[in-house]
Amino acid sequence: MMSTVRSLWHREIVRFLRDRPRVTGSLLQPIIFWLLFSGALHGSFKPGGQVYGEYFFAGTLAMIALFTAIFSTITVIEDRKEGFLQGVLVAPVPRCAIALGKILGGTTLGFSLGVFFLLLGPLAGVTYSPMQGVATAAVLFVVCLSVTGLGFTMAWLMDSTAGYHGLMMVFLMPMLLLSGAFFPMQDAHPLLAWIQWIDPLTYGVGALRHTLHGGAPGIPSISVCLAGTMLFAVLTFGLGTWVVTRRSARDAV
Repeated sequence: MMSTVRSLWHREIVRFLRDRPRVTGSLLQPIIFWLLFSGALHGSFKPGGQVYGEYFFAGTLAMIALFTAIFSTITVIEDRKEGFLQGVLVAPVPRCAIALGKILGGTTLGFSLGVFFLLLGPLAGVTYSPMQGVATAAVLFVVCLSVTGLGFTMAWLMDSTAGYHGLMMVFLMPMLLLSGAFFPMQDAHPLLAWIQWIDPLTYGVGALRHTLHGGAPGIPSISVCLAGTMLFAVLTFGLGTWVVTRRSARDAV
């Protein structure tokens, strides 16, 4: 089982590193987003008394985790169309190893890109102690694991990349926007504020804010944020494992 997990994990990493446009885009995208938003709102918007660039830094880490999960798990659909996935499914290995290998591969990519951006924080004026950096990295890993598990589950159930992108725009992007990654939600419309509390990514973003800045107005306590993030990770990983082990007609397509 561990050999299968390691092989699938290694394949995801190698596939990413060999795709130079994808590497370049993954490295530059969060930097460009952060520069554009922090530059545009630098003097006009200070949530909780913070400079917007500092506030958006934790949100950018969550965005890296989500976007990397989306683009890494979309390879599930590509593998099915190319026939690679069918070869793995008929191999004499536990199906849970497939989920574990693919999810850990996407998690590693998101975590690596997030840590790279985190290390750039002092250059952008976002200061934190070494202990805060380690705690943020630990939370980031759990966030990456949770959203990659979710992306993997959705991709496994999709038959086309177009369908996956459509679901991304109506489900995953609103989940990011309503998490407080871009703007604080405590003064939002009551309906949106209610949706925020059932958005699992809210707790991941909140945990990142706690470890980086000691918290922010309108977010739950650190214990609630950590519990919500870990529960989300367990649920999405379990769901991803379940859809793989559940045999269906799609396996033969």
